[in-house]
Amino acid sequence: MAGRIEDYALVGDLETAALIGTDGSVDWWCAPRFDSPACLAGLLGDPGHGRWILAPVGAGRCARRSYRGDTLVLDTLWESLAGTVRVTDFMPPRSPLEGAPRIVRVVEGIAGRVAMRGELRVRFHHGSIVPWTRSVDRRTVASVAGPDAAYLSCAPGTEPVVTPDRTTVDFTVAAGQRAVFVLGWRPSHAAAPPTPSPAELDATLVRTLAFWNDWAAALRYEGPAREAVLRSLLTLKALTYAPTGGVVAAATASLPESLGGARNWDYRFCWLRDSTFTLSCLLRGGFRREALAWMNWLLRAVAGDPADLQPVYGVEGQRRLPETYADWLPGYEDSRPVRFGNAAVDQFQLDIYGEVLNTVYSAVRSGIALDPAAWALVAALLEYLGERWPEPDEGIWEVRGPRRHFVHSKVMAWVAADRAVRLARVAGLRGSVGRWQRLRHELHAEICARGWSEEQQTFTQYYGSREVDATALLIPRLGFLPADDPRVLGTVKAMERLDEHGFLRRYGDVRDGGTHDLDDLGGTEGSFVACTFWYADALAATGRPDEARTVFERVLSIRNDVGLLAEEWDPVAGRQLGNTPQALSHVALVNTAFTLYGTRRHDRAAPRPLAVA
Repeated sequence: MAGRIEDYALVGDLETAALIGTDGSVDWWCAPRFDSPACLAGLLGDPGHGRWILAPVGAGRCARRSYRGDTLVLDTLWESLAGTVRVTDFMPPRSPLEGAPRIVRVVEGIAGRVAMRGELRVRFHHGSIVPWTRSVDRRTVASVAGPDAAYLSCAPGTEPVVTPDRTTVDFTVAAGQRAVFVLGWRPSHAAAPPTPSPAELDATLVRTLAFWNDWAAALRYEGPAREAVLRSLLTLKALTYAPTGGVVAAATASLPESLGGARNWDYRFCWLRDSTFTLSCLLRGGFRREALAWMNWLLRAVAGDPADLQPVYGVEGQRRLPETYADWLPGYEDSRPVRFGNAAVDQFQLDIYGEVLNTVYSAVRSGIALDPAAWALVAALLEYLGERWPEPDEGIWEVRGPRRHFVHSKVMAWVAADRAVRLARVAGLRGSVGRWQRLRHELHAEICARGWSEEQQTFTQYYGSREVDATALLIPRLGFLPADDPRVLGTVKAMERLDEHGFLRRYGDVRDGGTHDLDDLGGTEGSFVACTFWYADALAATGRPDEARTVFERVLSIRNDVGLLAEEWDPVAGRQLGNTPQALSHVALVNTAFTLYGTRRHDRAAPRPLAVA
């Protein structure tokens, strides 16, 4: 059985990632990319669906673990009467000489003598294919099926035992001794990798540590919770697909928003709506190169007919991400169905036009230059939006139900028009300014008339609804209304209806059990980590900084032992929920830290929202 979601740490090589539990088991690994089929999928089933455990014999949860400094190199320590042992896990960033993914595991004896056991079960295509496994030589094992091959290289003196369904290795490590194991993926038609020497592996670890430490040194935040901010940025970097600059929403697929429920989605792709938050996070942190790469990915992905704009794309900008069910997997804690791919690609989500235009505008403000093709794309997107904005959509939460006139979608349409007006002035596209100004005015008037409930003194989830939605907290941040507007103050007050033990749900009145009628999937879900950070931002903007800091610190307290956050949190059970680690959760953490504390320890002024031109 898989561990708790919060039991997992992440290692990655900027093209894919693996999750390692507190028991020393690698229960999730997709190769060679984030969005490739998993070859270790025990996270969504059991050990028979693929895992690689390396731990003391009979051991359970480790004594403690941590990342080594400001890196993605993980140290896990076990202590027993027999002795103490440390396992160091990492994935070297790829190079032209070694372009395939590898997980390296270093076992070191610290004290006494500890009996160790390793067990590898490779299962290709999300745990459904048992490969042909054989010994290549006394230290190397190959697992091959169809287009995939995995090679396990074992330390000298630790001869693996190969059976049809698994490879095991038993050995003892004494104080001062070490044993290194490497699991790599290659196309099955490629030659087997050479067995690395101990010196080569030592050099690989040194290079990996240097890579992450050098990258982390660029951080320009010195306020409170600096360690949390840096770990979040390191996590965001680890979720970046280096060849294109795309940032995946999470490393996992189908981890449930409610245990045993049906809200299980594949998040190993790149969402447009995360783009502005991500760009702001990277620029604030001082990581301009990554921000530029993300911006270029965005422009390539959305290029073409504006009518073809979709909410989510693959890491290389691919558009077809068919959603399928993996009936052979029982799901995480019996949460079914298990889904791979994401049908949200075919939804109409009006807000993404605002996200794209807002990202472009933020990039230009930061000094990132755009070529003429990018300016033409801006004009084309807004022209198309001018025709489609009166229509209902599936909204930011990608509901699997009837389309509605979601207030946040309309606000983001206003953002698109507003940013286009500003960009037009910069680019000299004055011929369109008047038309876009009229669109901006029309949207603002309609939202204030139909999205505001005088009776409830709040903006609602959609026109005619009585529900509130946490996205309304973004209204002052987006510049739609100033933070001291009575309607903003009323909306922030109304968010108490979403509060569950100090954390915010996305929607669904907690007083009614948190249920909602947006789709036919039923059930409830946990509180939403990013929404709780948005609440802290809104509290700070509306003159309640002490409350904002309390909320911020409360969310920091639910990070796991290595500083990671999933998408949601169950405050009653005290468990993380949803895919992990979630990019948007960590982006929101960084942005809220900057909102509350600025770049320096004593600079606590929250940034002012953009004035409406």
